Amino acid sequence: MSYRVLVIPEDFRKDQYVLEPIVTKMFDAIGRKAKVLVCRDPLLGGVDQALRWERLREILLRYQAMIECFLLIVDRDGKAGRREALDRLESLASTALPPGKRFLAENAWQEVEVWLLAGHDLPSEWAWKEVRAHENPKEQYYQPLAEKRGVLQEPAEGRGLLTREAASRYSRIRSLCPEVADLERRLGA
Repeated sequence: MSYRVLVIPEDFRKDQYVLEPIVTKMFDAIGRKAKVLVCRDPLLGGVDQALRWERLREILLRYQAMIECFLLIVDRDGKAGRREALDRLESLASTALPPGKRFLAENAWQEVEVWLLAGHDLPSEWAWKEVRAHENPKEQYYQPLAEKRGVLQEPAEGRGLLTREAASRYSRIRSLCPEVADLERRLGA
């Protein structure tokens, strides 16, 4: 039987195409067969909603009978206090969920598209340190890559196609994005 995982993105409309393949590979890496689903109801519509305990509590209550592991994954967006906010939500969730259920939260540095970019060979003029540090890597790096690859007209501006390619190089994503490695470690514990 598969371990059932619900990924809670700040906005599933584009993020689902990045998160589902990468989280699936993450579970493969820890040797756990998982059915990874992305929360589409309710649509949170932004990081402010995703960080509100009331909204998360609603999701946990709605899905806890069907899900063993909840993963909140949001963009860091250059906000230094984001990790502390996620730690607070993890603490609240740990007391709200019944035994045997888990809730972990992570922030993609700076946006989930960076995880996708980590799985690709990028143009030589792009320094990885700058890609990760940029406050708007989606606009500065993802969109030019998607345009160069000719996938901007695909659903979610090509995120599904490019993430499936990137996920095939999951170990590279894990090595270039410490928060991915940390989430994998916590899931495996």
